[in-house]
Amino acid sequence: MKNKKILARTAGIAALATALAGCVGGADIPSASTPITPAEMQQGAEYHPQLLQQFGGAMTGPQAQYVEQVGKNIAVNSGLGNARDSFTVSLLNSPINNAFAVPGGYIYTTRQLVTLMNNEAELAAVLGHEVGHVAARHSQRRQQRAQRNSILGVLGAIGSSILLGDTGLGDTLTRGFLQGSQLLTLSYSRSQELEADDLGIQYLTRAGYEPRAMGTVLASLAAQNALDARLQGREDATAPEWASTHPDPASRVQRAISNAQGLPGSVTNTATFLQRIDGLLYGDDPEQGIIEGRSFIHPDLRLTFTAPQGFFMINSTRAVSINGQGGQAQLTLAPYNGNLETYVRQQFAALGGENSQLAPAEMQRTTVNGIPAMVGQARVNNGQQQVDVTVFAYEFSNDRAYHFAAITPAGRANTFGPMFQSMRRISQAEADQVIPRRLDVVTVQRGDTVSSLARRMAYTDAQEQRFRVLNALGSNDSLQPGQQVKIVVRGR
Repeated sequence: MKNKKILARTAGIAALATALAGCVGGADIPSASTPITPAEMQQGAEYHPQLLQQFGGAMTGPQAQYVEQVGKNIAVNSGLGNARDSFTVSLLNSPINNAFAVPGGYIYTTRQLVTLMNNEAELAAVLGHEVGHVAARHSQRRQQRAQRNSILGVLGAIGSSILLGDTGLGDTLTRGFLQGSQLLTLSYSRSQELEADDLGIQYLTRAGYEPRAMGTVLASLAAQNALDARLQGREDATAPEWASTHPDPASRVQRAISNAQGLPGSVTNTATFLQRIDGLLYGDDPEQGIIEGRSFIHPDLRLTFTAPQGFFMINSTRAVSINGQGGQAQLTLAPYNGNLETYVRQQFAALGGENSQLAPAEMQRTTVNGIPAMVGQARVNNGQQQVDVTVFAYEFSNDRAYHFAAITPAGRANTFGPMFQSMRRISQAEADQVIPRRLDVVTVQRGDTVSSLARRMAYTDAQEQRFRVLNALGSNDSLQPGQQVKIVVRGR
């Protein structure tokens, strides 16, 4: 979660939704061989800056340039006549494993997804999958369906994730409540995702890359999903029920590998890839706050809180989401005029949507670790059951406030009570102790083992599991001297 720049983004989302709703009429969809049109370019240019905001902004420097080069090279093999010049390839500063595309030749991958890859062919596969969505005009087709949906539905129509299955934020009072960057990308149909896989494999073959790279990168994504589920205490690693129409990576691995059998191409550029991504930021960026176990710490905003036992958190540029079987919550901020009561009432109104009269049934002023605070609660029917809605706001200064918005089954509002009470300011010394994690590419030496190298991972739990997933190593795979592998270390 970033600083006050978040405030401008609510208006940006609405503007983006309006733009989309106005451009998804019944016009004919161009074929996959048709060059990107000026209208599509204009459409993508409107989405682009707001998607950058949603996903931490575009990275710059040699690593971003390398990703752009690979993306443009694979786009040339799509058959679009103006591919190299028309495509914009962005490396996003996001700790979420994701890649997506919008009309007009805009394709994106997060730095976190890049760190999970093991060679250039896998990077080309992911970017080729997204080029396939652009070439096949999948967004335009999905936008037509989204005309009748809410803002979230319209936003969902523009993004296509190659991952789609690690975590979910869920529906609540409105389609916009607890939305996060993961939810924004759950959009394309099963057949469209599989078609993009197939197109990506075609592009790999034309470019001379190893075509099985589509299957291997999907396998790594599936393994990361499963590991995340275990670490977060979730019982399964598949996509949430409301995203069941989207094929998760595990279900696509064998299909991708099978479709690549017998196809030409052998280039992986493994050494080059590892050299180019060495030092890439891994996990949370301290400028957006970091998650350490059950604690969220933001060194710039100088705050921290602890999630309840059994809940997991997802950090995005707009909010921190807290999810579990007993409820959902998010921490964010909104414009503040110095009146906490007004602030809390405004958040209830926002949660209820434009046509709602949602308001707190009761409000209470309090203090949490020296911070002036106010809590409001309401019990409503969300269409399926009675639920308790809580807004817990904190005044950090005369013009800055943060708040949790939480939803729980009726009678269980106290589920998040310990979390609300854990909010506190941090000292400059505590803030200075927040050091980011980075990728470190090392060469295996004689005597090194999976176990010994895993102990160098900058984590206190599941070190070997994390190491194996990061390097696509099976449970029985071992290392050879001279082999290059990735570890995660602390470093600025």
